[in-house]
Amino acid sequence: MSENNYSIYICGVGGQGIIKTSTIIGEAVMNEGYNVVMSEIHGMSQRGGSVSTELKIGDFKSSILENHTADMILGFEPSEVIRGLHKANKDTYLVFNTTPIVPAQLASSKQSYPNVDFMINSLKQNFNNVHPVDGNAYAKEAGSMLSLNMALLGSAVAVKSFPISKDLIIEAMKNNLKEKFHKMNIKAFELGYNAVKQ
Repeated sequence: MSENNYSIYICGVGGQGIIKTSTIIGEAVMNEGYNVVMSEIHGMSQRGGSVSTELKIGDFKSSILENHTADMILGFEPSEVIRGLHKANKDTYLVFNTTPIVPAQLASSKQSYPNVDFMINSLKQNFNNVHPVDGNAYAKEAGSMLSLNMALLGSAVAVKSFPISKDLIIEAMKNNLKEKFHKMNIKAFELGYNAVKQ
């Protein structure tokens, strides 16, 4: 953590578990003994609209994440990562799900969703730490698409700059998720973790 500070911009669409993911990271941060501030920005979260949270670890006075200062963007949907790039600089870690969710308004219009491979290649040309992850595949392998957020959280924890230990994150997961889903969510987490760690 640069000067003990680390900031994460988490983005996606409603229903993907973004707020829960932020809560788990926040609890793990507090258990590590660091300060954490968080702000939530909801679009039409019940209708698959944009949702984002800004998580700042360390001695911050404000929860607002200034442009170009994020240490990580954790994206649950590829076009939402593009939408959030104003928070990034060339050294920001971009960890994101490669499966698109086409917004209803786009599906019913003449516009087309941007090509994901093109997006990934463009990001790799402009940023130093780009980690596309097939989170949907890992969630399915773990047993349910409901574990997508934990697969992506695993991928985030695997990058070398992430300031909180894997064990503390898993402990916070268990505290915030129903016990009957622990095995599935931990499997998804490990699949996402290993995808980036390798």
